[in-house]
Amino acid sequence: MRKLTFLLRPSWAILAVIVVAFAYLCFTVLAPWQLGKNTATEHRNQLIADSVRADPVDVTTLLKQEGEHTEWRRVTAEGSFVHDSTVLVRLRHLDGAPAYAVLATFKLTDGYILLVDRGMIAGLDGSSTPPPIPAAPTGPQRLEGRVRMSEGVTPGKDPLTESGFRQVYSIDTTQESMVLGQPITSIPTGERGGYLQLSTGQPGAFTPTPLPQLDAGPYLSYGLQWLAFGIMAPLGLGYFVYAELRERRKERASSAVTPESTPDSPTAPEARIADRYGR
Repeated sequence: MRKLTFLLRPSWAILAVIVVAFAYLCFTVLAPWQLGKNTATEHRNQLIADSVRADPVDVTTLLKQEGEHTEWRRVTAEGSFVHDSTVLVRLRHLDGAPAYAVLATFKLTDGYILLVDRGMIAGLDGSSTPPPIPAAPTGPQRLEGRVRMSEGVTPGKDPLTESGFRQVYSIDTTQESMVLGQPITSIPTGERGGYLQLSTGQPGAFTPTPLPQLDAGPYLSYGLQWLAFGIMAPLGLGYFVYAELRERRKERASSAVTPESTPDSPTAPEARIADRYGR
């Protein structure tokens, strides 16, 4: 054990703490974080793929399914748009130019009021100024779209009125209900309340937000890399300890070899000759 006492030196102790902490983070935080994102992405892609193949269902059937994950489901809704319910979502982009998402509310025939994303519209002349927004069609309508989960509220980004429009920074059913002063019913999505995103060609629709790319992304690779780093770090420390021990053995072996003696030394060549012949 005395051979390992050098590990108690501050430099070695600090290095060991850093390596152990790094490996711990790799296995408990970094790798699970990336692997979790990979699992969530695969689950989302599967939901989107299933929704593409499935026939649309009446949205009222989903309003009664509390706790179920209904995002991306294709649905139909019958009712009419609520007058003067336009809200713009800021900081969106369409074909690389500033744009707005246009929201409105839609009252179902049974009285529920849903939040509807009519799609995106480009800013005026490529700027961030909103263009004139055509009003939603009046009268009874039958809409088809997808259920989307609310984005949540961005801290410090409060609703405002600008250029004659009520504007927000995210699509959130609770916030839009407060902005419009209407009792909006959220579509259950399992986590946050959901809204209806119109499909192409629907009454009052603009350019729909495109579906996400159905690929898993690099998260699995990143997760495996963090696991590999968590394994390699202790192995690297072990190698440095082994290299230090090897160098110390070499130094001890070198010091154990008798150096070339001086003429006055008892181990000088003359002394060795005298010993050999008994003098």
